[in-house]
Amino acid sequence: MPRHFAVGNGSMLINLDRYTRIRDLYYPYVGQLNHVGGYPCRIGLWVDRTFVWLGEEGWNWSSGYVPDSLVTRVTAYHPELELSLEINDGVHQRDNIYLKRIRIDNRSGGEREIRLFFTQDLAINETEVGDTAAYYPHNRTVFHYKKNRYFMANGHAGGTGIDQFSMGVKRFHHAEGTWRDAEDGHLMGNSIAQGSVDSTIGFRLKLEAGGSDYCYYWLSVGESLAEVKRLDQYVRDNDPGKLLDRVQIYWQRWSNKLERRFADLPEAVVSLYKQSLLIVRTQTDVHGAIVAANDTDIMNYNRDHYSYMWPRDGALVAYAMSMAGYHETVVPFYQFCADVIAPEGYLHHKYNPDGTVGSSWHPFIAGGQPRLPIQEDETALVLFSLWHMYRQSGNIELCQSLYGTLIRQAAKFMRSYIDTELRLPKPSYDLWEERYGIYTFTASAVYGGLKAAADFCELFGDTERSDRYRQTAEYIKSGILRHLWDEESGRFARGLYRQDGTWVKDMTPESSVYGIFEFGVLPADDERVRSTMNFLKEQLTIQTGVGGIARYKNDYYFQRSSDIERIPGNPWIICTLWMAEWEIECAKSMEDLASPKATLEWVTHQTLETGVLPEQLDPFDGSPLSVAPLTWSHATFVLAVVKYTNKVKELAELRSHNHERGGGDECGGGK
Repeated sequence: MPRHFAVGNGSMLINLDRYTRIRDLYYPYVGQLNHVGGYPCRIGLWVDRTFVWLGEEGWNWSSGYVPDSLVTRVTAYHPELELSLEINDGVHQRDNIYLKRIRIDNRSGGEREIRLFFTQDLAINETEVGDTAAYYPHNRTVFHYKKNRYFMANGHAGGTGIDQFSMGVKRFHHAEGTWRDAEDGHLMGNSIAQGSVDSTIGFRLKLEAGGSDYCYYWLSVGESLAEVKRLDQYVRDNDPGKLLDRVQIYWQRWSNKLERRFADLPEAVVSLYKQSLLIVRTQTDVHGAIVAANDTDIMNYNRDHYSYMWPRDGALVAYAMSMAGYHETVVPFYQFCADVIAPEGYLHHKYNPDGTVGSSWHPFIAGGQPRLPIQEDETALVLFSLWHMYRQSGNIELCQSLYGTLIRQAAKFMRSYIDTELRLPKPSYDLWEERYGIYTFTASAVYGGLKAAADFCELFGDTERSDRYRQTAEYIKSGILRHLWDEESGRFARGLYRQDGTWVKDMTPESSVYGIFEFGVLPADDERVRSTMNFLKEQLTIQTGVGGIARYKNDYYFQRSSDIERIPGNPWIICTLWMAEWEIECAKSMEDLASPKATLEWVTHQTLETGVLPEQLDPFDGSPLSVAPLTWSHATFVLAVVKYTNKVKELAELRSHNHERGGGDECGGGK
């Protein structure tokens, strides 16, 4: 299932399902390693000799975040048990501590005893081999460990700490785990278990008729027993409820630290904008990796995951965050890229969060011929994004530090990796990682990357290099206009592929052709761009009640329909927003902004109830497909909102200027 909540601090990320159960716990990097791996860490209640797990039938749920924060606010009501819960979860903004608060309301007419149970279902270092779970009497906690990974669970209810505990074997032979032991309201008290193990701890409350009280649970994570003991004591000394309130306040300050005028955008769009900033933050590791997604359920489909740093995703996410003014969040990303760039000057397909090269399906040889297994757009986009970060922040020191290690290295490679006959970048894999050739998106990204390199060289007084890179960029632009523009159809091709020794245009309708204007090859209102984008909107819009725009015609990934004319593919959040970005760029009046504004509102209706955006949607019922949250989806929404608000400001200034000159509104009319 999708991950309804992400809470983290840049070195630890925890994903929760809609019932607030831990499903993924990443440490010491965001996206690496996952010490839970998708299994639910269950939460249960015993009352009036009846036991229920959160997630079972009988509960009525309402889920979301506290506004503008990374603290959850979830309510659950069980009519038969006459119990209601209000749940808050968060991760400390500095220390690796997960905090949970549950307020329990007794809606019955009599006094009752409530027992709450929490399971720790860990697979430390992503394997269930060799784990240990033990009760630790020195501070009355339960901890799990293996090698240098320690997890200490504790809590209190009604002023009292852990009331019951048990350690046991799970998923081995017929053993299901200690969570089964909890279902009679009593735990056996086994104090240690080794191998594939879990643990359960219990708390006890007494509530008078109509009364309420709190249960707190926390999990400290570190590299040694001494470290998790220190973190556990920190929670006790500072009160878990107060710590959670401080976490909430910190993220509310963070998401509102910059003043932005949102013009006529509705509150739902503004709320998702801020939530998207926060979601991107949870997926960004303090060491620089911007991870694509951390929903491990995707492994059920292909035995791999999205917990990698694709330079493409990372660069476009960093671009969006810089445009929104959150430069400091993405500064480590550029240092990460400088550290991992190949000696030849290109970036690999993808990376693990620790900087090692990730898994790949790009071969080093095909058809008996060696090939470079890269997507060249990934190298180019990092420079494009870095230049925009400099323009927004003025951080010249960072750019100077990266000038020799990243900027010139990447630019030198791009300048050398050119087919001189076509005046285009040599073949590489497309941005969707599916096909090999020369693509409009890639060529446009290389143009933008070389222009950025030229601008950096000029910034640092390196005029000869600046001239060379600028000339090479224009050289590639001439190749794009000559070989990727199709005069007969009046639109840009997806790209070129080799067939029987000659280059053939691939005219498949393809949303990523938006790169032509995004990376500066042509202005958005150029007639060639207009005719291309209008054609793509017509061809790629999903003709169902869901709407949205597909990646390309006959997209096979998670394909839900063979009716290609009506449903060319599943609607993707990013592709739908790319069309909105083009409409924003072209807008000459507020009336022209009606369509992109409607798209922004459409996106707000495609979130999970918690504000999480998926990669794509089912074209029939709008349910999320693939991973959720997808960092790229949230970042693209942020960028579209920024572009929209900037355009509104630009139009207002233009109207004011025209008014001062005594003229009318010269920008009226449609596109």
